[in-house]
Amino acid sequence: MNNSMLMQIQEPGTSKSGLANMPLLGLGFRPFYLLAAAFAMISIPLWLLSYTGHLPDASRLDLNWHMHEMVFGFALAVIIGFLLTAARNWTGLWTLRGRPLALLAALWIAGRLAMAWLPAPLAAVVDLAFIPCAAWPLYVVIKKSGNTRNLPLLGLLTLLFLANTVFHATRLAYLDISPILCIHAAILLVTLLEIEMAGRVIPGFTANALPGSSPVINPRLNKAALILAAAASVAWMLHIPAYAAAPLALCAAVAQAWRLSGWKPWKTGRQPLLWILHLSYGWIAIGFLLLGMAELGGATLGVSSTAFHVLAVGAMSGLILGMTTRTALGHTGRLLKVNFREITMYLLLQAGTMARICANIPATGHRTLALLLAAACWSAAFLLYLVVYVPYLLNPRLDGREG
Repeated sequence: MNNSMLMQIQEPGTSKSGLANMPLLGLGFRPFYLLAAAFAMISIPLWLLSYTGHLPDASRLDLNWHMHEMVFGFALAVIIGFLLTAARNWTGLWTLRGRPLALLAALWIAGRLAMAWLPAPLAAVVDLAFIPCAAWPLYVVIKKSGNTRNLPLLGLLTLLFLANTVFHATRLAYLDISPILCIHAAILLVTLLEIEMAGRVIPGFTANALPGSSPVINPRLNKAALILAAAASVAWMLHIPAYAAAPLALCAAVAQAWRLSGWKPWKTGRQPLLWILHLSYGWIAIGFLLLGMAELGGATLGVSSTAFHVLAVGAMSGLILGMTTRTALGHTGRLLKVNFREITMYLLLQAGTMARICANIPATGHRTLALLLAAACWSAAFLLYLVVYVPYLLNPRLDGREG
């Protein structure tokens, strides 16, 4: 892909091409939120059909594919869509739109098709191209504006790229490590991004929507929560002894819970756009608690699997659904108000999280049924998102502004 096309930064009103005038390509959140939701809706049912033996010819849709695509397909699309949109606000400069944005979205789609259908070497080349092609234009905009505060976010994208590279290297038998470890690393990296970004936005959103709520912003606690989570993540990845790793994970859990309590989550009950963010952040604390328990139990498969599903489904996907509804409303010129449709999406995802946890509890004796229920709730949540939000994403802003 021509880097000069992806680097293109235009000022408002300078582009006359047909693609640039399409609302869908007006700003990064539009195509990537749509693609991520559509992929989320279909990918889990496809995985379950393969898992239960109902897609015998889809050998590439194995466990590695499922884990990889949930992070480097679904979640990464939302992260890039969000960053392309946020960078426009941070810098005052235009990020990708029009043809360059269409090409980047096409590259993401190509990656998904490649992972499902192409031989592993070709799939690796196509899939690995996405992060550099997305990160470079972000770097150009941030660097040009002098907005250095947000450069560490690009460092995180670099680490995700490295995790993805190692995943493909293990898949191609160049490295003798478990590909699951690479996915764990990616989930933990995304969790660190969530911890950083949540501290920036959740207290502010809460204060704005609930005057008098006075959410507490404690810079020292914010830094401690991030550092402890990073330390616990590194400890898990390096398999350090449990007597050191478990306390780090448990302290990280306490730090997230303490931080969340200062944001006054109990006051958000009448504000779905708020409580979904608070609730989803709470799953991070539970995830680190379970990681600590896994360490104490010798990294028991069921507990560690549950921990990462809590972080990926409860926290990551919950925050994604909360932010993709909120930012889609705000950036299409709509009021930040939701109704029963969004509440249904949020509750379906929470129900899916609980069902997925139950699937890992041997005593239930109904793993397949719980997996089916989790998948049904997950897909229904994102189907409903598409039904409600595709018209918003495909049409111009209500206030007539660009983007």
